[in-house]
Amino acid sequence: MREALMAVGFSMVLAGGAAAQGWVTPERGTATRAQLMDAIRPHAEWMLGAPVEFVVNDLRLLGDRAFAMLEAQRPGGGKIDMFKTPMIARGEFDPYIVDTPHIEVLYVKSGDTWVALHWAIGATDVWYAWEPICAPFRALIPEACPPF
Repeated sequence: MREALMAVGFSMVLAGGAAAQGWVTPERGTATRAQLMDAIRPHAEWMLGAPVEFVVNDLRLLGDRAFAMLEAQRPGGGKIDMFKTPMIARGEFDPYIVDTPHIEVLYVKSGDTWVALHWAIGATDVWYAWEPICAPFRALIPEACPPF
């Protein structure tokens, strides 16, 4: 129950942030939302194995920049067994540290194409709270990018 209340509270903060910051959340079923998910999908499938679909926890769009917080899963809601992923098989990550397939993504639009510019799977820190990343993305992620 406590987790549910925290999630609702966090969602309300994010929704209030959208109005204050000017970013929008592309609605489910829109071409933009599909393009953003398709931009990260090859990276996720390379690391987690195909096929992958996403549960969107947060999605923000402002001009030619976007930010997403996602949970990867198998189609239909199947759980991804991190111990059986290509990234673990290749020795790229420790499965005892990367225990969940959450993904953060920073996107840029290049022409008509959305590109997953910076991304991480299973991060245990707020890796994007770094001034060289914050500078172009601060308006999308102000809670991670205070004025430096």
